[in-house]
Amino acid sequence: MIKQIPNIFTLLNLVFGCMAIVVTLQSGLIINNEVEVGNPYLEIPEKIIWASVFINVAAVIDFFDGFVARLLKVSSEMGKQLDSLSDVVSFGVAPGIIIFQFLRLSLAQHESGLDASAMWLLPALIVPCAGAYRLARFNIDTEQSYGFKGVPIPAVGLLVASFPLIYWFSGNETIIQIMRNKWVWYFIILTLSYLMVSTLPMLALKFKGVTLKKLMPFIIVLIASVTTALFFGWLAVPVGFSVYVIVSLIFKNQS
Repeated sequence: MIKQIPNIFTLLNLVFGCMAIVVTLQSGLIINNEVEVGNPYLEIPEKIIWASVFINVAAVIDFFDGFVARLLKVSSEMGKQLDSLSDVVSFGVAPGIIIFQFLRLSLAQHESGLDASAMWLLPALIVPCAGAYRLARFNIDTEQSYGFKGVPIPAVGLLVASFPLIYWFSGNETIIQIMRNKWVWYFIILTLSYLMVSTLPMLALKFKGVTLKKLMPFIIVLIASVTTALFFGWLAVPVGFSVYVIVSLIFKNQS
């Protein structure tokens, strides 16, 4: 029974990923008539925020399942595969559906937007496909003990999970309009997918001995994120993500 405890944590990760998908699909689009009488526009309801919450909970559980496995000394190949299957749902499919809904919103801002071809929405599915590819490659790669090749899928999942929070709580009309632009979302899709399937060296919190020099990149990310959070709230997540990618490339020879 003890051997199954980490797997239970992993399955909880999967459960919260599925819950994120459910609330994202349930939210749909609603008509907002409050801004200007006679000129309603379509909006994503606040229920999608729960998808952000569930993905973040899944990320916490994803961290602890590995910790528990090491603590109980019951790591297994099955646990590794189960972890990847859960991650592709929680940090690949669920974020892909969030992007799908934002693409629907961006199209709905235009006349006859709701009647637009589904081909405009399908690019959102590139994200979970790229995430699945990245996880499959990680599972057969023995050279990622102290660093990653490509951005880890949980990082992408947490980034996408921040978008509904930014949209609802930023209070900045410029940001809101940017997030209603379909071309912005296509750029995000291509960028995140490329970062996952690429072999760019990314830092991981795994060291052959902890020193200030090895911790410095993460300290930089933390400072940038906290500073941004103090002034711009949830924008700290994409800022922290961007800084993480940049410092990973700058400190790429560090292990």
